Amino acid sequence: KEAFPNTPLLCYFEWFYHSIGSDADFDPAEPLTVDDMARIRIKNAPILIDLYSCDWGLSPTYWQRSQFPPELQQKLSVLHDGVDTDYFKPDPGAKLILPNLDLSGVDEIVTYVSRGMEPYRGFPEFIESIAYLQERRPNCHVVIVGSDRVCYGRSLPNGESYKDHMLKKVPLDMSRVHFVGPLPYGLYLKVIQASDVHVYLTRPFVLSWSMIESLSAGCLVIGSDTGPVREVIRDGENGLIVDYFSPKQVADRIDEVLDHPTRMAEIRVKARQTALERYSLAKMLPQQLQLIEQIANRSMPPTVGMQPERELAASFGVRI
Repeated sequence: KEAFPNTPLLCYFEWFYHSIGSDADFDPAEPLTVDDMARIRIKNAPILIDLYSCDWGLSPTYWQRSQFPPELQQKLSVLHDGVDTDYFKPDPGAKLILPNLDLSGVDEIVTYVSRGMEPYRGFPEFIESIAYLQERRPNCHVVIVGSDRVCYGRSLPNGESYKDHMLKKVPLDMSRVHFVGPLPYGLYLKVIQASDVHVYLTRPFVLSWSMIESLSAGCLVIGSDTGPVREVIRDGENGLIVDYFSPKQVADRIDEVLDHPTRMAEIRVKARQTALERYSLAKMLPQQLQLIEQIANRSMPPTVGMQPERELAASFGVRI
């Protein structure tokens, strides 16, 4: 604003940090110190400067907007970045064949996708759920997409990766667990199109775009019972919801899907409908351009991306 004081400024706001009530204190096994709380609070300093300085702000989901100070939320429109639903679409009968992995003869494929293998995305809990699953389903294979690194949250103090830590802790039949690393979009798409069950676990944090892409591809998504997921998934309608901290419940719901594929077919259809109706790039991009035009013309508050508070709360399962 100092360089261009008369130019309208639209800022993108993804997350506002809290030491209490969201991601940081979500796991009771990881208590925060006063130093932790002070460090988390100071992270908001540049964000608050931007909130004050901008003419308007944009947040991708209602859950994420709800993390910002109430007195400033009315300065934020909500528009998702959008998912290319023409690209991420179902492929009935898809078989999974990657350069170094051929699961074309496998009838039960469970998938998990994350940038990193870390507690923020429920990686330890997912690995524990695989142990339950392998006891029950001798023909089930699990495909894990992502890098062996920490993108969010703390690393282990001894420098060990969460992948190595969990594989030492939980004995698995590794012939049926496939770590395929990060994949280019084309191969990643093949994984989720061939998925029989897709598991997405997250702390109350930024929603992963991969969950929306999986819905768009017609996946049966099992998601954690946390705010960002509840904004999108209604249990038994367009996906299934599980307790983040219960690997056994994750395995139970995977069993439920694999045992009743016909009964679950309608959920897959509604998953795709959710992506088309609420997150399609074809719908989101014109609204984003309209918002930019309104801000440029100083038409504020803009009409794009605003929603009544009661509808906002209901969108992620909160009553007011």
